[in-house]
Amino acid sequence: MKKLISVLVLLFVLSSMSIAQTLPYLSEPTFKAGEVLKYKLRYGILSAATGTLAVHESKYDFGVKDAMHLSVFGQTSGAFSKFYTVKNQYDSYIDRRNFLPILYTENIRENNYRRVEYATFDHKSRKVNGKKGKFSSPTAQTFDLVSAYYFSRNLDFSTLKKGDKFKITYFLNDEVAQLGVEYIGVEKVKSVLGTLECIKLSPEISPGRIFKKSSRLYLWVTNDGNRIPVKAQVDILIGSVTMDLVSADGLKFPLGERVSYSK
Repeated sequence: MKKLISVLVLLFVLSSMSIAQTLPYLSEPTFKAGEVLKYKLRYGILSAATGTLAVHESKYDFGVKDAMHLSVFGQTSGAFSKFYTVKNQYDSYIDRRNFLPILYTENIRENNYRRVEYATFDHKSRKVNGKKGKFSSPTAQTFDLVSAYYFSRNLDFSTLKKGDKFKITYFLNDEVAQLGVEYIGVEKVKSVLGTLECIKLSPEISPGRIFKKSSRLYLWVTNDGNRIPVKAQVDILIGSVTMDLVSADGLKFPLGERVSYSK
């Protein structure tokens, strides 16, 4: 059960990661300082975790213009928090001109387990410097979990066709890895904020102790100016896990408003 709880919380972050490799991105970000998104994660009908994603102006400039601070906080909730407590904080500082990360930190608190990690990124040399050494990346665009999500919201989806697949390179747990994502299409999704037209994506998952061989993770992202995840869902060995958007404040555009880069 401990393994399941950890995967559920990590899934909340991973499911927010959209498509990318060396692809063109929008000239202006789809988000702004002050944006706050809140989600709930359910295991079947049980509340399992909550998460908050926020955008801030960075207090540090890191020698670049217009650095931004992105933060994610996730914790177990409901019945799950009674026997296993997770309170994890993830922070990424990015260059808003290209959405590439400069510094990433995470503070992991899971019951009595504690871990504090950090990573700095040298995109010119394709290197990531972590607590346990220097790691090489196959691409000039390498992200942490948080910056990957925000970068993905700013990709140009205009040329995507159903079945197209892409990869995003990210650093996690002292390893540089890649996540493949398939573009499924556009469909409407009901949410607590109304029925919204969304871009449907399917990030890769590996079958094993948590997921079935037939399991697929689906992610629905608003097809508007904001590109925010509304819902994610995946079947596991016993039951299913669902992530739902519960509130969205400080958006750059009115929720659901189509713009020039909508599909």
